[in-house]
Amino acid sequence: MRALASLLYVGFLRPAPGTWGSLVAIPLAWALHLLGGFWLLALATLGAFALGLAATRAVTAGGESDPSWVVIDELVGMWIALFPVSYGAQMMGVDVLRLWPGWVAGFVLFRLFDIWKPWLVGRADRMGTALGVMLDDVVAGVFAALGAIALAGLFHLVLL
Repeated sequence: MRALASLLYVGFLRPAPGTWGSLVAIPLAWALHLLGGFWLLALATLGAFALGLAATRAVTAGGESDPSWVVIDELVGMWIALFPVSYGAQMMGVDVLRLWPGWVAGFVLFRLFDIWKPWLVGRADRMGTALGVMLDDVVAGVFAALGAIALAGLFHLVLL
């Protein structure tokens, strides 16, 4: 479970293991999009959430509530942050890499919300359970996705 929870030990990289976990999630999301589009990415996200919850429960059973090396939650949150990019590319029939500003915005916003922990992100984090460990990144990912959509809308409005 340690290998799964740490994303094959990426969580032990220093400094900022959460950032490393988020960075590893990006090429994996790209590969999933190439293999099966948005729907494969969404399905993989659900699977990673279930696996992450099980792994986090096993790891936190020893008493640590949220070890910094557990970064599978960052993978899930980052993938959610990239949903608008994957979905948009699929719906428009364009290469997902052409939407590179969305990749950057998703990453930056996800890290911002994951570190800052505003409102519902912080509330989930304070649960002190394995579910809370996973949910704070899910909510941060949703906030990042919404922020990326807002930035894309603003950008496209300015270009009109």
